[in-house]
Amino acid sequence: MIDLTLDDLLEQLEQARQMAIEERKPTAMIQATVTTAKLLGLDKPVIKDVNADDVQSISDLMNDLSSEQAAITYKNIMG
Repeated sequence: MIDLTLDDLLEQLEQARQMAIEERKPTAMIQATVTTAKLLGLDKPVIKDVNADDVQSISDLMNDLSSEQAAITYKNIMG
Protein backbone atom coordinates (compact mmCIF):
# COMPACT_ATOMS: atom_id res chain seq x y z
CA MET A 1 0.00 0.00 0.00
CA ILE A 2 1.27 3.47 -0.89
CA ASP A 3 1.35 6.01 1.92
CA LEU A 4 0.26 9.34 0.50
CA THR A 5 0.55 12.49 2.53
CA LEU A 6 -1.36 15.71 2.16
CA ASP A 7 1.78 17.28 0.73
CA ASP A 8 1.99 14.51 -1.88
CA LEU A 9 -1.59 15.12 -2.95
CA LEU A 10 -1.12 18.88 -3.08
CA GLU A 11 2.00 18.45 -5.21
CA GLN A 12 0.17 16.15 -7.62
CA LEU A 13 -2.71 18.61 -7.89
CA GLU A 14 -0.31 21.46 -8.59
CA GLN A 15 1.32 19.39 -11.33
CA ALA A 16 -2.12 18.67 -12.81
CA ARG A 17 -3.00 22.37 -12.62
CA GLN A 18 0.22 23.35 -14.39
CA MET A 19 -0.45 20.78 -17.13
CA ALA A 20 -3.96 22.16 -17.55
CA ILE A 21 -2.55 25.69 -17.88
CA GLU A 22 0.02 24.59 -20.46
CA GLU A 23 -2.62 22.67 -22.44
CA ARG A 24 -5.09 25.56 -22.15
CA LYS A 25 -7.75 23.53 -20.41
CA PRO A 26 -9.40 25.96 -18.01
CA THR A 27 -11.96 23.47 -16.71
CA ALA A 28 -9.22 21.08 -15.63
CA MET A 29 -7.27 23.95 -14.07
CA ILE A 30 -10.31 25.09 -12.10
CA GLN A 31 -11.02 21.53 -10.94
CA ALA A 32 -7.46 21.11 -9.66
CA THR A 33 -7.71 24.46 -7.85
CA VAL A 34 -11.08 23.59 -6.28
CA THR A 35 -9.84 20.17 -5.20
CA THR A 36 -6.78 21.79 -3.60
CA ALA A 37 -9.02 24.20 -1.71
CA LYS A 38 -11.17 21.31 -0.48
CA LEU A 39 -8.13 19.37 0.73
CA LEU A 40 -7.01 22.44 2.66
CA GLY A 41 -10.47 22.90 4.15
CA LEU A 42 -10.99 26.27 2.47
CA ASP A 43 -14.46 25.26 1.27
CA LYS A 44 -15.84 25.16 4.81
CA PRO A 45 -17.21 28.14 6.72
CA VAL A 46 -15.03 29.54 9.46
CA ILE A 47 -16.58 29.23 12.91
CA LYS A 48 -15.21 31.58 15.50
CA ASP A 49 -14.99 30.65 19.14
CA VAL A 50 -17.74 32.25 21.17
CA ASN A 51 -17.72 32.50 24.93
CA ALA A 52 -21.16 31.47 26.19
CA ASP A 53 -20.98 34.14 28.89
CA ASP A 54 -20.72 36.81 26.19
CA VAL A 55 -23.96 35.76 24.48
CA GLN A 56 -27.11 37.59 25.50
CA SER A 57 -30.55 36.10 25.30
CA ILE A 58 -33.28 37.90 23.38
CA SER A 59 -34.97 38.66 26.71
CA ASP A 60 -31.80 40.34 27.98
CA LEU A 61 -31.47 42.34 24.78
CA MET A 62 -35.09 43.47 24.97
CA ASN A 63 -34.65 44.46 28.63
CA ASP A 64 -31.72 46.67 27.60
CA LEU A 65 -33.93 48.62 25.21
CA SER A 66 -35.82 51.68 26.36
CA SER A 67 -39.60 51.35 26.23
CA GLU A 68 -39.63 53.56 23.12
CA GLN A 69 -36.99 51.43 21.39
CA ALA A 70 -38.88 48.26 22.39
CA ALA A 71 -42.12 49.63 20.91
CA ILE A 72 -40.40 50.53 17.64
CA THR A 73 -38.72 47.12 17.47
CA TYR A 74 -42.00 45.33 18.18
CA LYS A 75 -43.79 47.39 15.52
CA ASN A 76 -41.07 46.61 12.96
CA ILE A 77 -41.24 42.89 13.73
CA MET A 78 -45.01 42.61 13.81
CA GLY A 79 -45.64 44.96 10.90
